[in-house]
Formats: sequence, structure tokens, C-alpha cells
Amino acid sequence: MDFIDDTGDEKDRNFVTALARGLDLLRAFDPGDPELSNTDFAERTGLPKPTVSRMTHTLVKLDYLNLDERTGLYRLGPGVLKLGLNVLASSEMADRARAPMKTVLEGPNPFVSVSLGHRHRDEAIYIAVERSREVAALSLGVGASVPLFLSATGRVILIGLPEDVREATFEQADRKDPSRAQERRKAYLDAQSEYEHQGYVTGFGSWRKDVMGIAVPVFSLDPARAYGLNVGGHAFHVSADELKHHYAENLIAAGEKLSIKI
Repeated sequence: MDFIDDTGDEKDRNFVTALARGLDLLRAFDPGDPELSNTDFAERTGLPKPTVSRMTHTLVKLDYLNLDERTGLYRLGPGVLKLGLNVLASSEMADRARAPMKTVLEGPNPFVSVSLGHRHRDEAIYIAVERSREVAALSLGVGASVPLFLSATGRVILIGLPEDVREATFEQADRKDPSRAQERRKAYLDAQSEYEHQGYVTGFGSWRKDVMGIAVPVFSLDPARAYGLNVGGHAFHVSADELKHHYAENLIAAGEKLSIKI
């Protein structure tokens, strides 16, 4: 098992050594040793025991480690499990979405693309993309991000979130940029009204003037983890009427097929 060498590249000013050390502690576990002490951590990572003690205390506070007060031994905590489950859930959802996404592409326009995204802070990150047969289709790929509050994909994700999680997301964005708080709320309320009346949300130039799209929410077993499914393309290739009349029905059906409503 390789651990961080603090004597490495001293010119990398963006490298956060404290974070790397904390991750080293989490990586010190193996299937044969589900419980470790501060001494074990120090031996396995080469870190000083006082440093290890501060790190394990912090990781316990963040739920990445559980401490047995009686024995002084640590186990991996629910925070680590949640991270792993999020990765697995996204991967599984992306795999499940492939076939339904391809059905959305079944229309007259060879320039549309279909994407599935999930929330990361104030962005929607694409975890799956299906493109039509023309290379000029919108080129955003897996890993690309769009604004949570401006894009159709982001706004349907907000619609799919539980109220408390959605409100916390707004509050976080408001602290970061209070000048646009009212704009964000209005964009969400407009999207909610669209979804209630027509079953999808439009993004006709709301994010970028040259992008046209419509989107629907996808609900998962974890109520705090909603997804957004969209179809769209460049404005000079794809029109609003085309998306509404030729793609909306298949998009809604695909979203319902992928959703698990509790």
C-alpha cells in the first residue's frame, strides 16, 4: 500500500498535504483488519502519533470513522459508506439509463443529444450522455457540468429533491452569492409551474443563448438524490417546437421508467 511522501514535489502548491494524510488513514484499513488503533495508523502511514490523533478525532467528528471508547479502536464509519454508495448508485443509474435514453433520440432531428445529470453543490454533473448520429450534436460529455439554477437539467433536479434538501441547497447558494437569491427562487418556481402543467421543464436559452433543451426529474431510492434527464442541442439545429412536439413524450416516458417513487 502506497502512502503520501511529504518529501515529494515541493513545487505543487495546490497539493493539500493534510487532506492526503487524512485519506491515507482511511486507506489503512483492509479486509483482514476492520479495527485499527492510533498506533496502528501511525505504523501503517508513517505519520507521527500526535498527527494521527488529531486526524482520527476529526474523521470521527465527520462520521468517516467510528470510535469504540472501550477499546480505543476505530472502524470505518457511515460517511465512507455513503461516499461509496453514491459512486455505485451513480454508476448503476448511468447503466440503467442507456436504453431509455436511446429511445428519446428516436426522432426526426439528427443533432439532438440526451444527458443524465445529478447534483454536486450548485452544479449538475452529467453521468451519462447519448448523442445522435451527427457529430455537430451538442458536445457536452460525461463529467461536464451545467449550472443547477439556470439549466433545465439543474432545475428538474431541484424539483426532485425533498423540500429540506432543496431549501438547504438554496441557502448555500444564497450565502455564496446573495445578489442573485431572488433570481434563483423565481427560476425554480417557474420551472415547478412548467413541470406541473406540462410534465417537463424548458431551458430555451436560460443557461446559454445557443442551447435549447427540455428536462424531467428522475427519482431514486435515496430521496435526497434526484437526477435530471434532458434532451436538446444547439439552437441553430434544434427548435423549441421540435423538442416539445417530437421529443417531450419520449423524454417523459424515459424519466418515469427510470424513476423509483416512494
